[in-house]
Amino acid sequence: MEQAGLKENELEIIDAELKMLSNAEGIKGVLGKVYFELQESETPLVQQIKSLLNQLNTFQSYHPDLSFLLQRLRSVQIELQDIADEVGRISDHVNYDPEKIEQLNERLSAGYKLLKKHGVQTTNELLLIQQQLAEKMQAVLNIDEAILQKEKQSAQLMNEGLIMAKKISAIRQQQTKSLEDKVNKLLIQVGMPNARLKVEIKNEAELNQFGLDTIDFLFDANKSGQFQPVRIKSLVAESIDLPTMIFDEIDTGISGEAAKQVGIILKVLAVKRQVICITHQPQIAGKADSHFFVYKEIVKDMVKTNIRRLTTEERITTIAKMLSGEKPTAAALENAKEMVGN
Repeated sequence: MEQAGLKENELEIIDAELKMLSNAEGIKGVLGKVYFELQESETPLVQQIKSLLNQLNTFQSYHPDLSFLLQRLRSVQIELQDIADEVGRISDHVNYDPEKIEQLNERLSAGYKLLKKHGVQTTNELLLIQQQLAEKMQAVLNIDEAILQKEKQSAQLMNEGLIMAKKISAIRQQQTKSLEDKVNKLLIQVGMPNARLKVEIKNEAELNQFGLDTIDFLFDANKSGQFQPVRIKSLVAESIDLPTMIFDEIDTGISGEAAKQVGIILKVLAVKRQVICITHQPQIAGKADSHFFVYKEIVKDMVKTNIRRLTTEERITTIAKMLSGEKPTAAALENAKEMVGN
């Protein structure tokens, strides 16, 4: 492409010029005939118009409309004279030139090969591809400099990350004791006085997505001295800025007083955010502001899952069923009524 050195719209211009040169003899012949009739014949049109003007001019004063006709004829004479001059000028520049035709054909052929190679139709499309290739080539030639620049950026970002990670590590160390105390108080609240939580923070050698620390929450259920990793939710949830939190089967493995205390904890969480809890424990369901019942039904031979909000009476009945079975006793209904009321 650089060897071809094409200019904007060059191939299209060459194509038009070749068509003109290939028909130069015919064009020149027609132009010569036009010029001859206007200027050089025995009765040139320009001279004929001039003669007619002179004849009409003699009688101009005898008829009011002749002045207007004379003006129009003068305009025609001027226009024909201008046309004759322009025809002569064009004819002088139109010449059959076999050598130039050959040069232009070679240039056009080289250009068409490039158009075909790159699958485009115009010179300007080809020039755009050339520019894009040149930019890519320049990028390759400057790759070492680009890599060096990226390495500097990477080092700078790594340094900033380390500074930030160290600040986060310091804050984590400050908060560890407070978190342990709060969780251990909650454990006592849910009926586990001998259970303990311990937060273990290990400093890593390399920066990772969590900073410079690996954090494990370790749990000992019976003062055995054997702490095992565990996941906790409630206290961490208080610090997470989420508009909605969903707890699925959070009551698994608990009942009685422990379930009641979990319900209280969820109630506290719900003060600051929307809490959705899927539960089968009456102690937890009774703490909710709203109770939704999920059920399935057959519609047109298809099973559909639906959900609806329960009224206060329906809540009492549903919680009573959780307490004593499908046919709740009077005591269960009374207990459920008290749960909902509180």
